[in-house]
Amino acid sequence: MPRTEAVARRTYGGRTAADRRAERRERLLEAGLQLFGTEGYATSSIEKLCTHAGVSTRNFYEEFTSREDLLIALHSRANEQSYLAVNAAFAEATDAALAERFELAVRTFLNNMASDPRWARLAYVEMIGVSDKVETHRMAWRKRWWDFMVAEADRAVLRGEAKARDFTLPALAVIASVNELVHHYSVNRGRITLDEVITEVVRFAVAAVTA
Repeated sequence: MPRTEAVARRTYGGRTAADRRAERRERLLEAGLQLFGTEGYATSSIEKLCTHAGVSTRNFYEEFTSREDLLIALHSRANEQSYLAVNAAFAEATDAALAERFELAVRTFLNNMASDPRWARLAYVEMIGVSDKVETHRMAWRKRWWDFMVAEADRAVLRGEAKARDFTLPALAVIASVNELVHHYSVNRGRITLDEVITEVVRFAVAAVTA
């Protein structure tokens, strides 16, 4: 057995080295969510993250090359969870009309991304303007959601709910509206509700496809 594999399988207190490393990674992710999502990315140093997570800086660099990588990992986790949740919801509503599917998608997405103010701040405030690397990552996810929106619009055409056309710009407009409304919601929590945001996004999305 290779030495690295043997070390990974060695147990301490019933837990392997791999288990302990995975636990440290989760603590760092939770620390990133808490600090980036409350105090902000710019003020959350690696030392502060490590203190919050209860790990050493050496442990940090075993998992992430930089704060940017931690930020990207958190953003990826939120979007992956939302993407899987929306697709799972759609699997239960294959025959639903456009407005119903949009309402289901938006509600599922926003309940994942915006119900916790830390996720909303991280995704719609702290991700902006960090670096070219972070922006490339953010744009890749926006393109994925953009393609998702276009596919739903094309589906509506096949069902006779919309006329065929290029849905690229409408999809981009809807995504931009989601970003802006969630940001508005995150800084005005208590004065507006998530249901109000969902209603506006769905109204706009349906109009963008069917107009």
